[in-house]
Amino acid sequence: MTSLKVIFTWLVLAFSVSSMADEIMQFSSALNKTRYQSLIEELRCPKCQNQNLADSASGIAVDLREQVHQMIENRKTDQEIIEYMVARYGEFVLYRPQQSSATFLLWYEPFILLGLGFVAFVLVLRANRRKREASL
Repeated sequence: MTSLKVIFTWLVLAFSVSSMADEIMQFSSALNKTRYQSLIEELRCPKCQNQNLADSASGIAVDLREQVHQMIENRKTDQEIIEYMVARYGEFVLYRPQQSSATFLLWYEPFILLGLGFVAFVLVLRANRRKREASL
């Protein structure tokens, strides 16, 4: 029973370390803190596959959270911070990539495939109806 308590304690400490990192940072205003939270949730960790900066515990995510904090405190706009991150790490760091010819399929392929699937469904129904009418 004692070993379960020790394991539980270590797990709680491990998960609370990431939340303590945000508490250590001092913000000059509540607006800056809100901007910070918004940005680290919108920017993806370059090392991790599908984690934003807020959720990642990797070293680069910690560094980037600190850098975002410094840029906010240095009065950089959200757009300037995002442009800096994209220039440095590519559009991969954006959870919502900008619409361009390069990302056309990323944004519209699901709708195109849904439309093609619907057309195929209608064509199959018509073909089956014609077969039934021909066999009668």
